[in-house]
Amino acid sequence: MVSGLRAPGFQPDTRLESGEAAVKDEPESEPAARNSDETFYCEAEASVAVEKEKPGGESSETDLEIEDTEKLFTTGQRELYLEACKLVGVVPVSYFIRNMEESYVNLNHHGLGPSGTKAIAIALVNVSNNDLGLKGASTISEFLQRNTSSLLNLQLSGNNFKDESAELFCQAFSANYRIKTLDLSHNEFSDKGGEHLGQMLALNIGLQSLDLSWNQFHTRGAVALCNGLRANVTLQKLDLSMNGFGNEGATALGEVLRLNNSLVHIDVSSNDISNEGVLKISKGLEVNESLKVLKLFLNPVSMDGATLLILSIKRNPKSKMEEIDISNVLVSEQFVKILDGVCAIHPQLDVTYKAVQGFSAKKELLLWTNPMKLIQSYADQHQITVIDFFKSLNPNGRMMMSVGDFRKAMIQQDKVPMNPYQVRELIKKLAEKTGMVNFSCWCLGGTLRIMKPGGIKNCGLCYGSIKTAKFSPDAFNASLA
Repeated sequence: MVSGLRAPGFQPDTRLESGEAAVKDEPESEPAARNSDETFYCEAEASVAVEKEKPGGESSETDLEIEDTEKLFTTGQRELYLEACKLVGVVPVSYFIRNMEESYVNLNHHGLGPSGTKAIAIALVNVSNNDLGLKGASTISEFLQRNTSSLLNLQLSGNNFKDESAELFCQAFSANYRIKTLDLSHNEFSDKGGEHLGQMLALNIGLQSLDLSWNQFHTRGAVALCNGLRANVTLQKLDLSMNGFGNEGATALGEVLRLNNSLVHIDVSSNDISNEGVLKISKGLEVNESLKVLKLFLNPVSMDGATLLILSIKRNPKSKMEEIDISNVLVSEQFVKILDGVCAIHPQLDVTYKAVQGFSAKKELLLWTNPMKLIQSYADQHQITVIDFFKSLNPNGRMMMSVGDFRKAMIQQDKVPMNPYQVRELIKKLAEKTGMVNFSCWCLGGTLRIMKPGGIKNCGLCYGSIKTAKFSPDAFNASLA
């Protein structure tokens, strides 16, 4: 049997010792369905056969050199898979080892069973919702501490991890600087876990995005996490929503914002933060020079708290804030006037709130005049295309801009005056998940690639009536039609 592929307590089939021919593992042909145990034994038999063909003095540790190991095992997934097989008590599947870095692997009729599937899930590293628990955390931690893998994204959501697992992850990520994105949401970390993860944040210099939403961090855990953030210099995106920070946790977060200049996106929605906590966060925003997105949705914040937030942005000339989400707050017309004044100083800022008190439906409708109709009308009057208008907003003439730059350009331009509501509607149409606005797919020389040949239609994006017979069939995009 190949060294390193034996599961704990596994014994090879004695038939092989008596000279009976081994069944070769042939992935090219699809074998008949078998039960899990039979398949695992078959995989092991193939490995033993290879070993017997090798010269007697050659170490079995070189068996896998038959495969192109330099090509296949560059990410460390092989080692993680072997560790996972030990954890769940199954024999590694040689076919999977040979093909695990291919873009497509057919595992039909390999009799994996639940345990074999779990081992493969761990190796593929997108192992959310697999109930890995403490043993799984131990396996992953040991693997990560080697710091030899080129893995960048680790999804571990919903795996029943508790505080003991947090301690293991602290050990792993205090040494592993390669992982850039880590998702530990929907687990059961509490305050003790927050202390371990806070220590990790203080030491880690690789993570850029961390999701700790839907856990059980309260005051002590929140303060510990924030203490770690004060020393962290690489984390940019942090999701702490659906925990229990409270106002004391918000106070600690406000201090982080005063000192940390790497965080760009923070979500502390649904953490029982009231106006008292918002006041502390606002103090941090008065001096922070990096944060762009702050989400406070569904916290018990009132209009007074919302006013504190936007005034803190006004007092910070170096603020890069682009988005504040307080979607559950009902504001007044006076708040809107204050916000307009803040946006005059920081035109990249967009604040999402519930509604304006006393506004009639007719007033709301006037605010939502379709922005693309306005742009199309301007383009028609000046005999230009819509894309010419958008390109004029970008100093380098490119088809993509960051959301903040696009919002700022739209607010400041005077060709087609728009209010923040209309600009927000434009961004919804054009923004991508990457945080960039892309208008390259809109207009191409005054026409759009969204029609069948010879079609006549009102374009759903620029609202211009287009008549054409120039489109070729491959130009038709059904998703935009």
